[in-house]
Amino acid sequence: MNAKQSLLTLLLVVYTVLSYAQIDGNKHDFSVGISTGYNRGLGFQISLTALKPLETLPVQMRLGIGITSLNPGNSADARRIFINNATNGVPEEKARAFDYRFDFMFDSNVLNLENSKLVFGPRYSSFKANFKYVGGNEDFDVTSKQFGVGLGLESQFKMNRKLNLIAAVGLDYFFNNTLKGHDTSYSPDDDNVNPRNDNANDNVEFTYKEANKAIKQPSLMPRVFIGVVYAL
Repeated sequence: MNAKQSLLTLLLVVYTVLSYAQIDGNKHDFSVGISTGYNRGLGFQISLTALKPLETLPVQMRLGIGITSLNPGNSADARRIFINNATNGVPEEKARAFDYRFDFMFDSNVLNLENSKLVFGPRYSSFKANFKYVGGNEDFDVTSKQFGVGLGLESQFKMNRKLNLIAAVGLDYFFNNTLKGHDTSYSPDDDNVNPRNDNANDNVEFTYKEANKAIKQPSLMPRVFIGVVYAL
């Protein structure tokens, strides 16, 4: 399932839950949220939270999808490592990552606030960097798919009966994975496909370490977000 399909699926789930909430609005079994902030770049997130998924455990569960604008890396090194040793053209670069998260949320008194949660769970990232050399006839993407884990703290502040302001901090970590670009790929175990030669180093083949240094795929991702949550 690609990013667009995942986003549409979540929106469909939210719509279905909203429809149900209109029938029985007194039960707050779910909430939807939207937030924005810093995530090693400007990020946005939408989420759906089950407020009472288990009667016997004081835990909430949340599914979220986000998108973040990121620094793609070093365009000159990316070109050498994935394409060729040409130096002509003016570089233009951009990158974004879709992240998918599933959180377990427990009451916490770490922040000494009434409605605070400790948040942790698995993560998945779909990263794409684009490098375009205007006048150099090069336009290529470098992509990666990564699993990860995340931990955070957040607090909600009541605005009215159903609407809360949310402030959240956290740290996600994504495990290194294969970087693919053009007809070349570099893997953490250096089982690489069609690696390019380093003309500045006796034409020795480039390694994953060098590719990973050139491309800023998600790794440690600090998060500082603010948004709103609406109880259904």
